[in-house]
Amino acid sequence: MATAEFPGLATHDPAHTASEPEPMVVDEPATQARRSFLQRSTRRLLIALAAIFFLKIFVGEASMVPTSSMEGTILVGDHLFMSKLLYGPEIPLLHWRLPMLKTIHRSEIVVFRYPKDPSQTFLKRVAAVGGDTIEIRDGTLYVNSQAVNEPYAVHRGPRNAAHEEMRRITVPWGELFVMGDNRDNSSDSRDWGCVPVKNVIGEPLFVYWSYDAPSSSWLDESFGHQVEFYGSIVGNFFSRTRWSRTGTFL
Repeated sequence: MATAEFPGLATHDPAHTASEPEPMVVDEPATQARRSFLQRSTRRLLIALAAIFFLKIFVGEASMVPTSSMEGTILVGDHLFMSKLLYGPEIPLLHWRLPMLKTIHRSEIVVFRYPKDPSQTFLKRVAAVGGDTIEIRDGTLYVNSQAVNEPYAVHRGPRNAAHEEMRRITVPWGELFVMGDNRDNSSDSRDWGCVPVKNVIGEPLFVYWSYDAPSSSWLDESFGHQVEFYGSIVGNFFSRTRWSRTGTFL
């Protein structure tokens, strides 16, 4: 039997009944706002990092005192802010130092590179400068033949002990004779000689935090000890922080 055809009548095809997908609408303003926010955030982060880098290299940085050589003035566990701006900061990579703008005087506390090992940083008080004569007799410091009043110096042992005596010497020009305030427990110029002025990199300004813990706790760099020690700081932060030292100027 022949099938009748009707002109003008579309034949229904089930395969084409599915609707065509609608084109995705992109919210251009929202995308641009998100991109702009990321760009601004990245720019601010880079500026902040650059500012921190600049301050650390040229202005100052935080440091911690792990030993008792300056005890009486600076305690084990004192965290200090050190000023570097006036002491000829070194330009990274080039190893060039800017001119030192400060003249160092007697009785000032300075931070310097240890002459025997420049990778180590020491903190001591200047007892004499270049051209001075210096000697120690019975624990008393004499500079240019004059006894020096040292209210900051700590003497716990006998005044006639070996470390409380030193023959007269003349400090070479361009160098400093430095000592720790804790005269019974300080490795300083009495042992290893004078410090070139060029080794000085800064001075401590103030204590921003002080935590009561022995030198051994700060000096042990093993990973297991560090985890245990800093974990104990979290638990004892309020009870072992020396609150009275916070903000102490040096």
